[in-house]
Amino acid sequence: MGKDVQNVPATFPGADGGEDVGRLQWEPPRLIFRSASRRVFEGPDLTGIGAEAGVLRLANGAGFRLGEPFAERWAQAIANPPGRLDKLGVKPGQRLALLDLDDAEFRVELSRITQPVNEFSELDILFWAADDPADLDRLPDLIPMLAPGGALWLVSRKGKAATLKDVQIMAAARPLGLVDNKVCAFSDTHTALRFVRRR
Repeated sequence: MGKDVQNVPATFPGADGGEDVGRLQWEPPRLIFRSASRRVFEGPDLTGIGAEAGVLRLANGAGFRLGEPFAERWAQAIANPPGRLDKLGVKPGQRLALLDLDDAEFRVELSRITQPVNEFSELDILFWAADDPADLDRLPDLIPMLAPGGALWLVSRKGKAATLKDVQIMAAARPLGLVDNKVCAFSDTHTALRFVRRR
C-alpha cells in the first residue's frame, strides 16, 4: 500500500454544518479521522465504500474530501484490505523459513503462495518465534541465515500476555547491526517485529 493510502489531510462534514479538517488514517480494518475529536469507522460503515469527484463516500452517505486520484485509491484499498501475508511482505518465489513458530494456520496460509525451506541460509524472510529474554541470545546465530537484503520477523506474544518487550528486543538487536522497520499484528495473540541489517 502506498503512503498516499495511509495518512492524509481530509475534511469531513462537521456537526455545525461546516467542514471539520483533520487527518484520515487507514489502519485495517478501521478508518480513523483525527481532528478536534477522533472518529473511528469500521464494519458496516465501510461496506460499499466508494469514491466520486474526489470524495471518499461511506455507506451512510457521509464523505471525506481527499481529492483526485486519492479518493479512488483509498476506496480500492479499503474495499480490498491486505491479508496477513501481504502485511508481512511474503511473495511467491521468496526463500523463507520458520524457526520455533508452531502455527498451523500460518503454515496453511503460506502454502498457498510458497513453501518454507528447511535449509537456513540465504533467506529472504526468517520467521522466528521468541517469548523469553533468554531467547535473544540466539540473535547472533540467526543473522548469517539471512540473504543480504533479508528480513527477520520476530513473533512474540502481545498485550498483557507478553513476556518479551519490544525495548528488550531492540536493545539486543541494535548492537548486532539490526534495525527494526515494521511491526505487524501477526494474530489475535501475537505480534511481529521486522528487522533488517543496517545499511
